[in-house]
Amino acid sequence: MTWSWIPQNGALIWQLTRENLYLGVVPALIGLVISLPVGILAARWRWFYPPMLALFNILYAIPSLALFIALIPAFGLTDTTVIIALTIFSLCVILPNVVAGLRQVPASVKQAATAMGYGPVRRLATVELPLAVPVIFAGLRIAVVAGISLASIGQLIGVSSLGYLFIDGLQRSFPTEIWVGVVLIVVLALACDLILVAIRRVLTPWTAARS
Repeated sequence: MTWSWIPQNGALIWQLTRENLYLGVVPALIGLVISLPVGILAARWRWFYPPMLALFNILYAIPSLALFIALIPAFGLTDTTVIIALTIFSLCVILPNVVAGLRQVPASVKQAATAMGYGPVRRLATVELPLAVPVIFAGLRIAVVAGISLASIGQLIGVSSLGYLFIDGLQRSFPTEIWVGVVLIVVLALACDLILVAIRRVLTPWTAARS
């Protein structure tokens, strides 16, 4: 390890870290926004879920680099290409958790809310979704961690990320760059995961009290 390389290239490392974080987190958040309405429909209409899940599983089976390349003719060598590809992958993780979270809400709880005068929309917003938050966030955590890792592959199509350190380090036979990239991706993933855990605890204070 050439430790002096790190402070000498601090600006570059910081820039690549910010770009990798953006490319890894934004697709997961977009995936969550899309998964919530689709998951609500799938939880209500059971016939809707199997074909939707099969479609996303087929998309998930596509290698990430191949999907990036397939999107290039339409979106070019831009962040948009990576974000769309990673959003598709995040849907495959988050959507099943949204459906599972909503379906695990006890029928007795739904009936009690209805008996108290809650309409379908109010019951969904104030009872079902809050109870489904732990399961939904479990999927979101996986999507964010996977997105941060996969975002580095975007460097192969010219989209700046921490993947630059892997490619440049390999081409120059300079392992310091590679190890810095690996450590930063792990640190980013752990930091984002801890933040999501904290947010989930704020949204579901009853789980902390029960623990």
